[in-house]
Amino acid sequence: MLIPLCRTITPQKYYFILNLSLRWLHIYYNISQDNVFDFFQDEMCDFKKDQTPDVEGLLSMYEASFHSFEDETILDEARDFTSKFLKIFESNGDSHMSLQISHALELPLHWRVPRWEASCFINIYERQQNKNDVLLQFAKLDFNILQSVYQEELKNTSRWWKGTEIGEKLRFVRDRFVENFVWNVGMSFDPEFEYFRKILTKANALITIIDDVYDVYGTLEELELFTEAIERWDLNDMNSLPHYMQICYQTLYNYVNEVEFEMLNKTGYSISSYLKKEWAGLCKVYLTEAKWYHSGYTPTFEEYIENAWISISAPLMLIHAYFVIPNSFKIEDLHLLEEYSDLIRYSAMILRLANDLGTSKREIETGDIPKSIQCYMIETGASEIEAREHVKSMMYTIWKKMNKEACSSAFSKNFIDLSINLGRMALFFYQHGDGHTIQDPEIQNRIQSLIWQPIPITPTQY
Repeated sequence: MLIPLCRTITPQKYYFILNLSLRWLHIYYNISQDNVFDFFQDEMCDFKKDQTPDVEGLLSMYEASFHSFEDETILDEARDFTSKFLKIFESNGDSHMSLQISHALELPLHWRVPRWEASCFINIYERQQNKNDVLLQFAKLDFNILQSVYQEELKNTSRWWKGTEIGEKLRFVRDRFVENFVWNVGMSFDPEFEYFRKILTKANALITIIDDVYDVYGTLEELELFTEAIERWDLNDMNSLPHYMQICYQTLYNYVNEVEFEMLNKTGYSISSYLKKEWAGLCKVYLTEAKWYHSGYTPTFEEYIENAWISISAPLMLIHAYFVIPNSFKIEDLHLLEEYSDLIRYSAMILRLANDLGTSKREIETGDIPKSIQCYMIETGASEIEAREHVKSMMYTIWKKMNKEACSSAFSKNFIDLSINLGRMALFFYQHGDGHTIQDPEIQNRIQSLIWQPIPITPTQY
């Protein structure tokens, strides 16, 4: 609803043309990047000749460069050049353009959550003198209407959470139900994805609970029993578990059966084997990390990554999502789910690396295994700054792989968009720290703006 409208009113007009051109030409004609972006060379020549370059065009080129594939050197050069120039103009230009530049340099549009960006660009557009008031009014109304939809969804889904009584019975777990809902608004904001948001919010809540069981509460012996019980998927195994684990097991068991029943009624296809496999797989990698922690073992960087891209829970989230989003399910796709296609892996890797950059310091202080940054430092002798730069570089490379995979994947467009948006949500929550766990002012403001605070509409706009 709102995103096409907001893109229409976005002042960065060239960006969308270039974005469309880049994807279309790559997919259908595989045209050389040299032919697509020749005008960048002209802009660079103008700048070197002290001629006034097109700042808006350079900003658009900077944004478009983040849609590149691997080995596209001209686009890498475009990103480096335009970012240097834009940093100069950021402090010297007019306030309106400087605001756009600051926003882009902080994080490119391609890495940002569409729904969050809608409100940001409405705010930017409203400051323009040549704005279209009617278009602005519709954009605000659209945003506020959907916001009321999310509030109703959250209210309805919260009844399930309160009914489990986990927040009261298990005081050691993080009660982050609102955050668990916001993840899914960011992954797909459209109203027709209501069922997806309901199912994935419950899954995210269970992931958070079970993660805390493995990370902060359970003994190694208890965790081994819990993992075995999940693998066998038999309620009779509950008797061997401590009471707090019985609560977790029963809640998870009921949830999977609920989804299975609903999907059988909707599609006639049983998905429980896929869901059980994912929960068992997640618990197994959680157990591996628990064993590392309890034994004091520091994995190699590669060993850590191979376990951690699954333990971040993105494969579980995406496979659950695959079955419940509209126009996605195809029998011929199932082997891609079982083998974890590159689309799923890249999305998971972005989430893992963003999570590590934002949470590793807190988790080490509270007691957890070394994350990618610490593993890299120990293995290579690098400083923390160098390790962080290495992880950021990895994430940038994976975004390029994701861009290419998104253009050739056999999955539905809905599922591809969802996978990309999961990576964007990782930056939404972890850009400034552990936004999922610690309710700092920055993340509180983002959630309030996204879910609770409507955009004011002045009487003059009616």
